[in-house]
Amino acid sequence: MFLLVLAAAGLGSSPAVAAGAPPRAHAPAAQWAADFDGEAASPVVRELLHWIATSADNRALPFMVIDKLNAKVFVFDRQGKLQGATASLLGLGRGDDSAPGIGQRKLATISPEDRTTPAGRFEAALGHDFEQDILWIDYDAALSLHRVIAGNPKERRHQRLASPSPLDNRISYGCINVPAKFYDAIVVPAFTGTVGIVYILPETKPLGAVFAIR
Repeated sequence: MFLLVLAAAGLGSSPAVAAGAPPRAHAPAAQWAADFDGEAASPVVRELLHWIATSADNRALPFMVIDKLNAKVFVFDRQGKLQGATASLLGLGRGDDSAPGIGQRKLATISPEDRTTPAGRFEAALGHDFEQDILWIDYDAALSLHRVIAGNPKERRHQRLASPSPLDNRISYGCINVPAKFYDAIVVPAFTGTVGIVYILPETKPLGAVFAIR
């Protein structure tokens, strides 16, 4: 997440050096039936998908669901058809909020507990940081999703991403890391030429405290 200085750490860049803030979404609403295409998903993910489908909260836009507890990313098209799912790396710190001013802080000042991936609903768009194209999720907080890179070899990011357990997937400063092939084949086509919605599930708060689920 929150990269102001070191894009090589696999985090994202400062909004001040980005190509520009993501545009706002203005697509019309539409209803559809959630479709996981046989992919394993937790009950909380399925509950969220049911709400998105019945409320048309995605406004006929492509969208993504990030399950922090299971370190898994799901990408859907405008009609709720699953385009792909993958394991992911997330923020080291447990929590559902961004630390105040995190997007403007230097990495050296960010404590482990502040390295969170915040929960919520975000309008996301493709953009760039210092070195690569990324999916901006929260522009002001410098929160993004991008390809996993080596970074510090001691962090073993590629090995963590490939392990069968989600317990070792908490390592980043908050950004979401996914396999390069998944980013190129699934994320980029889904978000090219359009704003999309990213839903990041909470891990310390009830689902209804983050999303307007009734």
